[in-house]
Amino acid sequence: VSLTRLPVNIAGKLRIAASKKIFSRTANMRTLEEVRATLQIAKLKEEDLQPVTHCLTFGSNVTSGDYCLMELDDTLCKHIEAGKSLIIRGDKDEHAVLCSEDETYDLKMADTSNLLLFVPGCKTPDLLPDSISNKYNLCCQIWGCSNSYWELRRQRPKLKKLKKLLSESPYSGPPYGTQQEVPQQKYTMEDLLGRIQASREEIEAHLHKIHACEIDGHWRMLDFDYELKLLGHVTQLVDSESWSFSRVPLTVCLEELVPLEPREMIEHCLNCYGRRFNTEDGEVMYALDEDKVCSATAQMLLQNAIKFNLAEFQEVWRQSVPEGMNTRLDQLRGLTLVDCSSKPETISLLRVEDLPEDTLERFSALFGIREKWTQDDIEPYIQDLCGEKQTVGALLTKHARSSMQNGRKVFNSRRPIAS
Repeated sequence: VSLTRLPVNIAGKLRIAASKKIFSRTANMRTLEEVRATLQIAKLKEEDLQPVTHCLTFGSNVTSGDYCLMELDDTLCKHIEAGKSLIIRGDKDEHAVLCSEDETYDLKMADTSNLLLFVPGCKTPDLLPDSISNKYNLCCQIWGCSNSYWELRRQRPKLKKLKKLLSESPYSGPPYGTQQEVPQQKYTMEDLLGRIQASREEIEAHLHKIHACEIDGHWRMLDFDYELKLLGHVTQLVDSESWSFSRVPLTVCLEELVPLEPREMIEHCLNCYGRRFNTEDGEVMYALDEDKVCSATAQMLLQNAIKFNLAEFQEVWRQSVPEGMNTRLDQLRGLTLVDCSSKPETISLLRVEDLPEDTLERFSALFGIREKWTQDDIEPYIQDLCGEKQTVGALLTKHARSSMQNGRKVFNSRRPIAS
């Protein structure tokens, strides 16, 4: 039931009438003189009211706990009117959220000092035909009442848990010979929908982002070393065949590499690191993404090192990527942290996906790692926290304090950071 769709004047009359105890549990109605006296006390003019009169009575079994009201915006109203569903999700230890097919909303109980009445079949003047007389009277029965309602607010989906669940059973390739895969917890899409506080479309988009794939009906993340092994097979084939990275034929890839790895894994790797397209004669091709390939290579080099000399890393990185691809530090935004204040300069692995989802916890973690940040350095680590129409600058203004250091604007925490 949308409270926002109730005309203000009708809502006001209902609340005033309730507060003045016009309604009773009996069928007795007030006289016209009594109603006019009540209007005078409420400082309302009779000519300002709607021409339709509603005679409201309480049902015999009305209680405040029978119904729960929810305030919906126009988008969600149309969603419900189209026959679609809204689903409440969350584990027992989590704050519940409401999900449509593609969006997630925070559920918050809002109290109101006005009594809200649930009156099925009550027609407001804008819903009545023009032929109805101005003296029209409509008798309605109140089925429930409440002094609170659920308020919805659009929020970012909580997806960090998704990778955590899938990391319980990473896929390292098919077992060989008599070797059997160790039984581990695996999750179907229905399992994930029941555990993750996000809409189906948001979950599917994140599964693609973290390179998860569906194997025998269960969603699995690839072990990172196995993923790099697949990528290495593809790039070595491109090099041996002297193909352009922008035109890698799927059919030939499968013919050459299926003896080494399953067909589904080869195609999955191409989908993760390339863009699929068809040529004019219908042949399926892939254009490998240079930034994604270089980023994965950098992560492989840094994953076992606390810090790496920046100059040495850049040289090793350049030599490790496929010939013909170019490395740039901007390919590593949100993946690595460069320390220009140390001598020599260093680089270390810092993935945005490993930081807390909560905004305050995220800023606390970042300022625990580094006391002062430039906006360019911190931006890739807070960009995903920005709400609708919110900028990184506005987010920093709210959660950080700015100052000038060596002619550069830097940001530090507004709150004490626990050591």
